[in-house]
Amino acid sequence: MLKGCAQSTVSQWGVSSTTPLLKSDSSSLSIPNFSLATLNSVHASNFLKCFYFRSNFSKPISQVIFTKNSPAYPSILQSSAQNLRFLTSSSPKPQYIVTPIHESHIQAAVVCSKEYGLQIRVRSGGHDYEGLSYVSDASFIIIDLANLRSITVDIENESAWVESGATLGELYYRIAEKSKVYGFPAGTCPTVGVGGHFSGGGFGTIFRKYGLAVDNIIDARIIDINGRVLDRKSMGEDLFWAIRGGGGASFGVILSWKIKLVSVPSTVTIFSIPKTLEQGAAKLLQKWQTISDKFHEDLFLHATIRVVNTSGQDAKKTVRVSFGAMFLGDVEKLLPLVEESFPELGLKQSDCRQMSWIESVLYFAGLSTREPFDVLLNRSQQLKIFLKAKSDYVKEPIPEIGLQGLWKILVEDEASLMILTPYGAKMSNISDSETPFPHRSGNIYKIQYLVSWEVDKESNKHISWIRRLYAYMKPYVSKSPRTAYFNYRDLDLGRNNKYGIGTSYAQACVWGFKYFKSNFKRLADIKTKTDPCNFFWSEQSIPLFP
Repeated sequence: MLKGCAQSTVSQWGVSSTTPLLKSDSSSLSIPNFSLATLNSVHASNFLKCFYFRSNFSKPISQVIFTKNSPAYPSILQSSAQNLRFLTSSSPKPQYIVTPIHESHIQAAVVCSKEYGLQIRVRSGGHDYEGLSYVSDASFIIIDLANLRSITVDIENESAWVESGATLGELYYRIAEKSKVYGFPAGTCPTVGVGGHFSGGGFGTIFRKYGLAVDNIIDARIIDINGRVLDRKSMGEDLFWAIRGGGGASFGVILSWKIKLVSVPSTVTIFSIPKTLEQGAAKLLQKWQTISDKFHEDLFLHATIRVVNTSGQDAKKTVRVSFGAMFLGDVEKLLPLVEESFPELGLKQSDCRQMSWIESVLYFAGLSTREPFDVLLNRSQQLKIFLKAKSDYVKEPIPEIGLQGLWKILVEDEASLMILTPYGAKMSNISDSETPFPHRSGNIYKIQYLVSWEVDKESNKHISWIRRLYAYMKPYVSKSPRTAYFNYRDLDLGRNNKYGIGTSYAQACVWGFKYFKSNFKRLADIKTKTDPCNFFWSEQSIPLFP
């Protein structure tokens, strides 16, 4: 943080804003005993007083801000935190959790945190792989956006406004509620929050035709360092560019997104064909690498790799590759496409299932397509686990010798998973600098490496294993830089200094160019102009440009 930036320059009673902060009637001010009675410092007390003065309270303060001694604090902290690695007894805990029900609550949290030296973590769905939406090295608060999740779908204009606290499942449900022939190109996990997902890129089963989520965002509303509410026009095109793929939390608090809906057919077709090594999976994967990015844009055919046990008396560990697909059309159009390019897969009509697009959302979420669609409104359906993830981009097919070594490493950890996502089509037709997300033309597929476990004492073993896997893959993936996907956050790539003090742009380039390539410089320049005191800091936030 720059000298002189720890304190806010705003007056005691408000800030200049296109949407002014609301002030309480000071003549009736009475901060509830539940908060002040549990505070251990005047510093913390001042934050609560500041927050109270600057907020609109249509509900009691006890329903908006929670201290460590609040009865609801533990359950709210854990409510959407998905990675148990960061929910242990030794994990850093926030001084307060703010659950805003009004924009003024976020404005107050930003201004008062800046005034009294607290960092902010913004949580939408809690899926940050390194927990940076709910843990920090610094003294911090969480702004949990779960209450701000309204979605307004405008079919006539093929658009929707989505608040950042909404989940992908809620978004898909609300679109399908209005129309069966519209969708949106975002992720497959329904409990992921749109706030972080959109701001880091966001891809799903139809991104080869329509691009990423960020490629289909047409407006946004953000609260900046001074507590102002800005839309695309008032924030300017530079900041609007930065938050579409560069991580919104480095620049402010994203309130909502305006998205462009995309058309989907009334019938889509899905299939999944699993093959073990003993059934020829290796040869199929070698062929898949040469064609997956060249398929028609309506076909998404990815590969997932797991460790399984063979059947029979001589059961042993082996590797299974599942070739799963979603096609924007009926089975009669799909079969000849696959037969022409990938006859080795042996796809038959009996392998395929036809359904609506919203049913395919359930399918790829691991839910039964027979369940009512409102299961997508369940924000807490996902099982929480200990997790570590990494990512890579592949520009040349991995040779047979490389795959042989990969199989040997994978069977060492039966909890491992690799997801290979094909690129090409629309992704190859968008410039690397159109948004901060630079992984466009020239990538055959992206790899997501995952390992999960159930008890904390096994953490070191599994994390060491995935690091060895990542090291093994170095010769076979992108180089100079070895690129990675920002939404698959990985602090092994590098991190900012604690509190951001002394972190140089050159130091941050080590990890920044892996995520953003040459776009990192422009992101740092925009960061410097919009947040010159580096208030919106995290262990992997965009740094200031020298």
